[in-house]
Amino acid sequence: MMPAEQQQLFRSVQELIENARSSVVKQVNSTMVLTYFQIGRMIVEDEQGGTSYAEYGTNTMFKLSQHLTAVFGRGYSVDNLQYMRLFYMAYRNYETLSRNSENPETNSATLLRNLPTGLNLSWSHYVTLLKIKNDQERKFYELETSRNNWSVRELQRQINTSYYERLALSRDKDGVKKLAEEGQIIERSTDILKSPVILEFLDINEDHRYSENDLETAIINKLEHFMLELGKGFLFEGRQRRISLEGDHFYIDLSFYNRLLKCFVLIDLKIGKLTHQDIGQMQMYVNYYDRKIKQPDENPTIGIILCKEDNKAVVEFTLPLDNEQIFSREYKLYLPSKDELKKQLL
Repeated sequence: MMPAEQQQLFRSVQELIENARSSVVKQVNSTMVLTYFQIGRMIVEDEQGGTSYAEYGTNTMFKLSQHLTAVFGRGYSVDNLQYMRLFYMAYRNYETLSRNSENPETNSATLLRNLPTGLNLSWSHYVTLLKIKNDQERKFYELETSRNNWSVRELQRQINTSYYERLALSRDKDGVKKLAEEGQIIERSTDILKSPVILEFLDINEDHRYSENDLETAIINKLEHFMLELGKGFLFEGRQRRISLEGDHFYIDLSFYNRLLKCFVLIDLKIGKLTHQDIGQMQMYVNYYDRKIKQPDENPTIGIILCKEDNKAVVEFTLPLDNEQIFSREYKLYLPSKDELKKQLL
């Protein structure tokens, strides 16, 4: 068996190498992004020198692609050059990056230090972001990707499931603008959820006769995706949590803790239409946790009912007007289209 001193040495050396590799990858990526920005600037400035865009796209861009591919190999197709052009057009108002790109004498180390915080993603991330035409939506996804360290695949999934549109549905016009400028800021308990919650990753067919237990099992099997779908700050606390009251036993489907809200979040699954009995049951769960489980320095428990069909009238007349502890959310197995969601924002 290896002595403890050797184990510590080996771990330290390994960690040093891993950190060095990570640093090199980040520097290479930042240099690549800045280089592509500069290429985009050069293309735009040359294009504005008198050549029409149509002629430029079919002539100069094609020849530039051929030349760069012959010299440097893959990565300089016409499509990629077009993305570099679009990258510059979309981000040229980032003052630091634009100023640095106009000074070719600036060394690469200085350029890396002066990269704006918002421009620290990979080129593949930016290619994905550039496909979003709405400036506010693109800025929102850029902020969230940087803050949450999303992979390109996760960024694509969030875009495909209309994360921005679903968050925007619960906000006024000023709130939608804040999404683009600040990302997802949680000010109310209801801000933690996207609306509606989309469960497209569960592999349960819409016409399949599934039970609440089937739904719960599918969620547990894809727990990471489900927690990402819920929103920020969720920690899984347990499933089928039992409450015993004078010999009667009740079971809470899913229990989470949200570190941002500093409170428990209880989830009950209903495959039918929401009823007043469902709300009353959840209110009992919430009251129990508030009185028996939560600590004095924690915030009141939140109850969430994920139901196949919402019933806003039942919610309105079952709960007191000032009660914000329970709110139901319709869940969908399959996504509404982006156009359908955008119509709701208008």
